[in-house]
Amino acid sequence: MKIITVSAALLISCVGAFAPDNKNNSPRGTVAVSETLADLKVLAKELNPIVKFYDPLKLSELEFWGQNEEASIGWLRHAEIKHGRVAMAAFVGYVIQSSYVFTWAQNTAGDLPPSVDLLPEEQWDAIPNIAKWQIVGVVGFLEFWDEVGGMNTPHYMRGRKPGQYPSLDFFRNEVHWVPDLYDPFGFNKNRSQEKKDRGLLAEINNGRLAMLGIFGFLVADKIPGSIPLLEGIAKPYAGEPMIPW
Repeated sequence: MKIITVSAALLISCVGAFAPDNKNNSPRGTVAVSETLADLKVLAKELNPIVKFYDPLKLSELEFWGQNEEASIGWLRHAEIKHGRVAMAAFVGYVIQSSYVFTWAQNTAGDLPPSVDLLPEEQWDAIPNIAKWQIVGVVGFLEFWDEVGGMNTPHYMRGRKPGQYPSLDFFRNEVHWVPDLYDPFGFNKNRSQEKKDRGLLAEINNGRLAMLGIFGFLVADKIPGSIPLLEGIAKPYAGEPMIPW
């Protein structure tokens, strides 16, 4: 409980990215086919009415790879949501692995997982390389499937809703059964659009908090004393957390 409380305090300073005040007050569509800088301004005010627009690097004004504004903003929006989801999984995984690891065999030889006495970073270092390749391989496939739009949805730079992960139905029908990543059991099918919109805003804000949170843990372990709020929780780590091997 202590680790979660301190982490929450650490993350309170999160700021909203990609969005000045919207002077025309035009409402943003609940499902944006393509988004402009004006849409980002509205979104930012919804996400954080205090900070509003904050884009010191002017990323929202760039045109990546010679693409237009809508395509470039689609890339930025999708990237933020995707990395926020990864960070949320990493943050929760870090907290759990700091106090508990699964006790079943991790390979056909019957070897047990690394001890909970090790930091999560040390647990990663301790697992066999073949296990790491399996994890990286699955992540690589998910990234590939996102880029090809699941064979039947537009690319996120060509009109797909930011953060929408394509269905795995083609892979499921042609290769092997797997559930879709989003709402595989249809629990959200009957939710009102208002609740869905509120959930999307919450996901972005939670993802931003989680990005700060997981990097807070990594920095505190690597540089003792760098984050005073985590003193007494963080433990020194001699390895390199930013490389897979």
